[in-house]
Amino acid sequence: MTARKERDVPPSDVRKPAANGGGVQSLERAFALLEHMADAGGETGLSELATSSGLPLPTIHRLMRTLVACGYVRQQPNRRYALGPRLIRLGESAARPLATWARPHLARLVEATGETANMALLDGDDVVYVAQVPSRHSMRMFTEVGRRVLPHSTGVGKALLAGLPDADVRALLRRTGMPAATERTITTPDAFLDALRAVRENGYAVDDSEQEIGVRCIAVLVPESPTAAAISVSGPAGRVTDQATEKMVPLLREVAHDLSLALAGAGRENG
Repeated sequence: MTARKERDVPPSDVRKPAANGGGVQSLERAFALLEHMADAGGETGLSELATSSGLPLPTIHRLMRTLVACGYVRQQPNRRYALGPRLIRLGESAARPLATWARPHLARLVEATGETANMALLDGDDVVYVAQVPSRHSMRMFTEVGRRVLPHSTGVGKALLAGLPDADVRALLRRTGMPAATERTITTPDAFLDALRAVRENGYAVDDSEQEIGVRCIAVLVPESPTAAAISVSGPAGRVTDQATEKMVPLLREVAHDLSLALAGAGRENG
């Protein structure tokens, strides 16, 4: 499950296929097309793929036919292509190891703050929660692992989108809309971009009753994660105060850094 910053790059970028065999080249090109589709929000046309990938239309058409036959892409009635259902199983399977590696780090947050800790990824245009360690308080926040929400009303969503250019954020918001989850939800692109500028300046994001009244969430990005990820602490607004936030933010950054190192080490072990 991954979403990447939409890149306006020439065909000679890192997605350029290697010249070490036709089979490998076709595989790299197929994965590059899937990534370009994800960058475009999960649905695109052949001409758009030709522009973004730099590949010839006949090559794209041949690869897309194979991806459709395998179930990784589906063709819409309007002849456009969308990411297919078989990718869901792959994404869920990929998220499980991330959750396993994240839980000890989230437990550190719970131990230090007393509040519920979460890890979330940006999957297409949605935020999906992949791991959680609950607070031991009788009154605590609970977000079901696997839950999908729109990013504009969540702390983790803001932390994830703050790493994207404003143009990409505006494109995402056009696709999703900005429905109000509460009376405090940000519902205009300009106001949301102002909020993201504050996230970049402060190094953390806040959801102040924007997803659920009475709930406050503090989130930071996991730096250099293999897939864009954020961690957060959430609890009742009466406990997650501004004063508490000042103590939580340095700890969140420290845990995010340690989690990043753990994920990088796991990647080297599996590579």
